[in-house]
Amino acid sequence: MKAKAHFFLRSIGFGVLLASALTTNAVLADDLQQIFDLAAKNDPEIRQARARYNASHTVLDQGRSFLLPTINATASTSRDTTGVASAPAGGRLQEHSFGAGFNSKGYGINLRQALVNFQAWYAFQSARKGDQSAALTLAQSEQQLILKVATAYFNVLRSKANLTSLMTEEEASKQVLEQTRQRFEVGLVAITDVYDSQANADLVSVNRLVEENNLSQRMEALEAITGQAHMDISELAADFPIAPVDPATPDEWVQLAQDNNIAIKIAELDLGARQDDAKAAKAAMYPTVELGMNYNWNQSANPFSFFPALASERSSVALNLTIPLFAGGLNRSRMHQAYYTRDASEEALLKSRRDNTQNTRNAYRSVETDVKAVQARAQAVVSTQSALEATQVGAEVGTRNIVDVVLAQRLLFQAQRDHANARFTYVIDTLTLKQAAGVLSPQDVIDLNQWLRQ
Repeated sequence: MKAKAHFFLRSIGFGVLLASALTTNAVLADDLQQIFDLAAKNDPEIRQARARYNASHTVLDQGRSFLLPTINATASTSRDTTGVASAPAGGRLQEHSFGAGFNSKGYGINLRQALVNFQAWYAFQSARKGDQSAALTLAQSEQQLILKVATAYFNVLRSKANLTSLMTEEEASKQVLEQTRQRFEVGLVAITDVYDSQANADLVSVNRLVEENNLSQRMEALEAITGQAHMDISELAADFPIAPVDPATPDEWVQLAQDNNIAIKIAELDLGARQDDAKAAKAAMYPTVELGMNYNWNQSANPFSFFPALASERSSVALNLTIPLFAGGLNRSRMHQAYYTRDASEEALLKSRRDNTQNTRNAYRSVETDVKAVQARAQAVVSTQSALEATQVGAEVGTRNIVDVVLAQRLLFQAQRDHANARFTYVIDTLTLKQAAGVLSPQDVIDLNQWLRQ
């Protein structure tokens, strides 16, 4: 009777080994670092972010161009002819002919340099901050890529762990159903026990089918990031440390986030750029001083002149002062618009800081809860396994029925799945906390990859 009492536990152990053999391939398994390297090259979103940064970077050169000299070269050539359209025969008037014309030609060079132009200067300062903001936006996209890849990776591991557990549970439920049928045939249990066992086996089969679909979808999601199929990926080591994060207080993490969070830095740069835009709009009403230099060379041959063709040269150097007096209120309206936009950026920065404080604290509390949850889930696995053993013994001696066994069995497998999912949730929440603090980097991928086993 003791051997029968432990029959279900042996079935569970055999099922785990069987499912692991079906879902693990030590030769072909890809790890997190390999997948992240592929994503960094092939993910459309990160490639789009890099292209947008390159496009934004050109704005800096455009802003600088208003402070640099403008040089133009010109050249021209022409042929002038004159004559009547139709001359009478034997007359003195010469009929029009291109051969009787004369050529004119010339070239010139012009240089213009702004000496005093506050509007162009502040516009360039705004462009510089915009370029820095674009670089930070790219860095933010790279952090998001790390979190996206890790989330997709561990979602696959979630489904694999769930599927392994469900396959084992399905095997065990079939064993329970078969044994219940045998006991019913000899009159030891009622038909209702057979029905309960059958319902449980059918439910587990449905859950397995659903999880197989979830696994396929999550593997497709991972493939969409890297552009390659991943038939198998490395598993998280059983001895992966689930420990509180350092620093150990939420206030320290909030301060770390205020100093390093990329979204806050982008908002700060945006405010600085809008302040420069406001100064540039106001400077549109300031006087400007411009240096102008010109040189021109021309030559013209006149057939009616007794002198040979002569060339002429002309050069000039000038300082031009421009004082805006009235533009119909356009400049003042643009100035007001720029200052209102600056005020909006101030509020956006304040909101970014408050949101980041909230997100950082929530992320810290999530990690703190995850640590306790993993410990509690591990204890739940031990407790439900002991409860199943006791229930099976009770069923053998007649103090428990098959419904109790089925329920205890279901609780054990659910506890195993909850424990596995809690470990994966801890990993993702830890990365989310680091992203909120602005300290997430590829080194975190490397460190995490050391705990993956094929």
